[in-house]
Amino acid sequence: MVTLTNQQLTVSIAKMGAELKSVRMNGTEYLWEGRPEVWSSSAPLMFPICGGLKNDTFTYLGKTYTLPKHGYARKSLFTLESQEDTRAVFLLTSNEETRKCFPFDYELRVIYTLDGNAIDVTYEVKNLTKGEMYFSIGSHEAYYTPEGIEDYDVVFPQNETLNACVLYGPLLSDQRTPIIKDTNVLPLYDKYFTIDALVFKEICSRSATLRNRKTGRAVRVDFPYADYFVLWHKPNAPYMCLEPWAGIPDSDTADGDITKKEGILRLDEGKAYTGTHRITFLA
Repeated sequence: MVTLTNQQLTVSIAKMGAELKSVRMNGTEYLWEGRPEVWSSSAPLMFPICGGLKNDTFTYLGKTYTLPKHGYARKSLFTLESQEDTRAVFLLTSNEETRKCFPFDYELRVIYTLDGNAIDVTYEVKNLTKGEMYFSIGSHEAYYTPEGIEDYDVVFPQNETLNACVLYGPLLSDQRTPIIKDTNVLPLYDKYFTIDALVFKEICSRSATLRNRKTGRAVRVDFPYADYFVLWHKPNAPYMCLEPWAGIPDSDTADGDITKKEGILRLDEGKAYTGTHRITFLA
């Protein structure tokens, strides 16, 4: 386990998946601990896809490849490339095994940097392929809600009209479920998550705050790089995931061609992609 500290935060990160495992401020834990009997993860990284693929497959240059939901990075052992008191860089590279399910060569770095009461999480992807590379990347951090999620709101910096995509298993349909209209506050209810997640494709805000309406305890996530936003938890479990995604699950009508996949990122040979989200912890 890798530990970063400053005067306000103590953060633990696992090399497996380069996954945040604990964030403590003033003695208070803000991150879900990952109990196996409920949900064993805390903040898995989604790469090289976000969500699911139709039939768990995609095609590229006439070949078919199989990828599990959210990809494989979350179950891959990263190398700790460098570490300082308030910064750590984790590295994952392509290899013979990854090329069997994802036919691109790359370097993926996950960089954590503490700044006062905030953590910057930066994803850097460099394309080492002879040709273009197609991928998605996103976060899945689960924040501890010991009182239960129904004491919490998700607050946006501007008014939103949000309609969640109706899910068919891991796939998205063209149908929508209205959630909020012309307001910046989304009250949380367990009933929203009886099927799975709230997936928002049409969202204007690039920031969201999980706030306890009684105590004021809050976590704000700023995500300028992500066009999609997801909320998820297991019903009755004491955590809520705020998930900025640069990518989106397949629709139920997808043809499998990764070059035409909605929301996919395309990276030219030798080029690099960088996306950063900031997590700010508010007492």
